[in-house]
Amino acid sequence: MKAPILELRNVDVFYGPIQALREVSLEIHEGETVSLIGANGAGKSTLLMSIFGQPRASGGAILYRGEDISKKSSHYVASNGIAQSPEGRRVFPDMTVEENLLMGTIPIGMTHAAEDLQRMFELFPRLKERRNQRAMTMSGGEQQMLAIARALMSRPKILLLDEPSLGLAPIVVKHIFQTLRDLAKGGMTIFLVEQNANHALKLSDRAYVMVNGEIRMSGTGRELLEDPQVREAYLGGH
Repeated sequence: MKAPILELRNVDVFYGPIQALREVSLEIHEGETVSLIGANGAGKSTLLMSIFGQPRASGGAILYRGEDISKKSSHYVASNGIAQSPEGRRVFPDMTVEENLLMGTIPIGMTHAAEDLQRMFELFPRLKERRNQRAMTMSGGEQQMLAIARALMSRPKILLLDEPSLGLAPIVVKHIFQTLRDLAKGGMTIFLVEQNANHALKLSDRAYVMVNGEIRMSGTGRELLEDPQVREAYLGGH
């Protein structure tokens, strides 16, 4: 098997005196969809942010295509092929949809901007309808689509998604996960942090379970869906 495109080896992260991640190890291979599930406050978002150095890992290594990026700048990480759609969407509220999307080209420049705008409008037709509308006037689901599309505008080799279903209506969640499924079928490598374990595990080739800043379980999406402990803790026992 090829070396992972992204690998964390025994990563420790602290917020002041508080240890948020403890010896976390995981790997993601090119073309895979991998999920990280766990309760709120388990450290999932911290793990994603540590890949961009905010906060920095205080121990261990974060390897991207074999290079340790744990001390690199956020801009270096983004311009070399890692993009993140953050928790809470964080769109630029006073900018239009199109302006938000163009912000996603900052790591790579505008060479492919026109072409990639059209691709985003095909992937998310609602954004095409709203292209001249300010982001703050859109629904939560539309803003989530915009956040994902903005991340894709940097033509990433790996897409990091932090809680894409958070606070959204079930029908919108279903649409977003179908879009992620289509991206995965097209070869996109996806690392998904998600509290909705049912959706995440059904989408994923493999998954990890995080508890109190530590990886406690791992397996295929199907294995974890069928695991009694996971079902009891994250799937309501169903």
